[in-house]
Amino acid sequence: MLTFQLPDSFVAAYAGRPVPWGYADAAGNSLGEITFLRTYSRQREDGTKERWHEVVRRVVEGMFSILRDHTTKQRLPWDEVWAQETARDAYERLFELRWSPPGRGLWVMGTPLVNSLGNSAPLQNCAFVSTDEMSAAEPALPFTFLMEASMLGVGVGFDTAGAARGLTLQDPRVHDASEGLVLDATGRALPPVVGAGTPVHTIPDTREGWVASTAMVIDAYLRGDELPVMDYSLVRPLGAPIRTFGGTAAGPVPLHRLHTALRGVLAGRAGEPLTTRDIADIGNLIGVCVVAGNVRRSAEILLGRIDDPDFLDLKNPEAFPERNSYDPARPGWAWMSNNSVVVDTATDLSGLTEAIARNGEPGVVWLDTTRAYGRLADPADHRDHRVQGYNPCAEQPLESFECCTLVETFPSRASSKEDYFATLRIAFLYGKAVTLLPTHWERTNAVMQRNRRVGTSMSGIADFVDTHGTEVMREWMDEGYGVVRAWDTELSEVLAVRESIRTTTVKPSGTVSIVAGVSPGVHWAPGGTYFHRAIRFRTEDPLVTLFRAAGYRVEPAGEDPSGTSVVFFPIRSAARRSEKDVTLREKAGLAALAQRYWSDNSVSVTLSFDPETEGGQIGDVLRDLAGRLKTASFLPQGNFVYPQMPYTQITAEEYEAASRRLVPAYLDAVYDGDLETIDALGEAFCDTDDCELDGIRINAELGGAS
Repeated sequence: MLTFQLPDSFVAAYAGRPVPWGYADAAGNSLGEITFLRTYSRQREDGTKERWHEVVRRVVEGMFSILRDHTTKQRLPWDEVWAQETARDAYERLFELRWSPPGRGLWVMGTPLVNSLGNSAPLQNCAFVSTDEMSAAEPALPFTFLMEASMLGVGVGFDTAGAARGLTLQDPRVHDASEGLVLDATGRALPPVVGAGTPVHTIPDTREGWVASTAMVIDAYLRGDELPVMDYSLVRPLGAPIRTFGGTAAGPVPLHRLHTALRGVLAGRAGEPLTTRDIADIGNLIGVCVVAGNVRRSAEILLGRIDDPDFLDLKNPEAFPERNSYDPARPGWAWMSNNSVVVDTATDLSGLTEAIARNGEPGVVWLDTTRAYGRLADPADHRDHRVQGYNPCAEQPLESFECCTLVETFPSRASSKEDYFATLRIAFLYGKAVTLLPTHWERTNAVMQRNRRVGTSMSGIADFVDTHGTEVMREWMDEGYGVVRAWDTELSEVLAVRESIRTTTVKPSGTVSIVAGVSPGVHWAPGGTYFHRAIRFRTEDPLVTLFRAAGYRVEPAGEDPSGTSVVFFPIRSAARRSEKDVTLREKAGLAALAQRYWSDNSVSVTLSFDPETEGGQIGDVLRDLAGRLKTASFLPQGNFVYPQMPYTQITAEEYEAASRRLVPAYLDAVYDGDLETIDALGEAFCDTDDCELDGIRINAELGGAS
């Protein structure tokens, strides 16, 4: 039971109010609502799903319950009148999508996993752990943190520092079952067949059980431990509900594949040193396992040295074909992490420009600027001198085991500067509230309770600049930063906690910006004016059935063909300019503006460029950005850099052709848990023209779009 409640009468007034979802397609289906329904709407025990006004209530009541619980525990004053007034303002601004928690907050804020257990880990977007934490006694330590955090939906950054720890691979005693993984008709693993006296480890059906079993494999090859036969029979089968965290189970197959792959890359190498490649393989294979096991993709960044040729070659298919395979039968895993080099502003980066022009990697992290500065408009303060790395999207500098507490605002949705500043106060209040809850990781709490780092982000920056101009954006950023810092001082005194070491950021804002219908972070509309937005769904998700029946292109995901489907949504952007209309230098300049006047953490920026006309400019742009940004990554524009990319540019003719096949998707069936209607739509759909027409007719008769 949440300790703070809004009046039912207040919330009821929003039940029938239209939601300003983002990005309606040609059939009237809103990509914003689809993204919300797929990703952030929780399913109840009766099979129905939350609607937007209910999620807004859960988030706001959860946020203010944390504040109230903190004041009660610390025996501090609590002003109920102020809380009710502020909570109603927070509700209105969130309902109208002027601000938003990150996706993590939309999903779990206000649930027992957070509020009853008092654990903020599921609310954290991202984290970093250094493999310098590896030791002969605990070689798996950073990887167990990476895996558990990833399973909670936390994107994790890691580095190659462990390669300098002097660890060597061991030759453990390995036990095997007489057969590989065998599933029964329900998808549950059968107990292994072993000889008498053979040690067996039965993996508990818990997140901790998955992590502990993986640590056993790693420790066997890095510490020489005996490796028993793994029994996966308790792991719930594919599609079974996960009641605490939400969603459905992946079944035992991804975990078995992970253990098998780890043995494949580590076995038979006793006496060899642990290498950069090994660290990358372990982290990436863990990430692939979690991708297959969760509707939310894992996110990883791997940081390495510029003088390490193995690190620079990790994504080179000529050097490492197995790791970089896109064969569905034997997919690789090197794609799992974004790779960046850690350098200083004086480092010569000319040796990287050819690789960056080819595929966009590696990215660049200027660690000296990161450690010395907050906003670059302010003098060096060296408050981040302990920072060791970054989160996967590189908007938050972090110490080892530190997580990022993020929240998002949309200045292009504000009616005035004053209105936006009022939204900033609400958004930062959310972030500060999250810092009041510890995680279940002691090492993480030791850092986060000291730093109380918050990343209050802006998204839709490019939309705003194209509408109001760069100078107005600079003014809102500079003055808005002052509002946030002053509000932090006031809040910290009232809550009797430390002021936050950093307060502002620019996150990439993938799915949340889609819900709000604004350009993501500091980027212009990706993919051009016309693009396909590829979204991954569990194959058994009822939405996949609806989208097939509504005429959308659906295909198996390359990384998980049996368990994940990719749906392609044709979109026409309403932005004044598309990404392809903006030069590389202008994109870099806008990111630098945000780093100077807004973000005292960092700015997540992927600088897209035309390889033919701008590839030769990368060296000059990197030299110009040294000392003006803390991180930067690049991406060549085009359709075929990676398969099934989130955004793929299409022509106006392709957009029209794809749109002609579409009909409104009957989303009310998903909200209401009406599986019979969804099944009927699925049965009506087939590959022939006649069946497609039958599906369209049935869909229209059921009421079309919700």
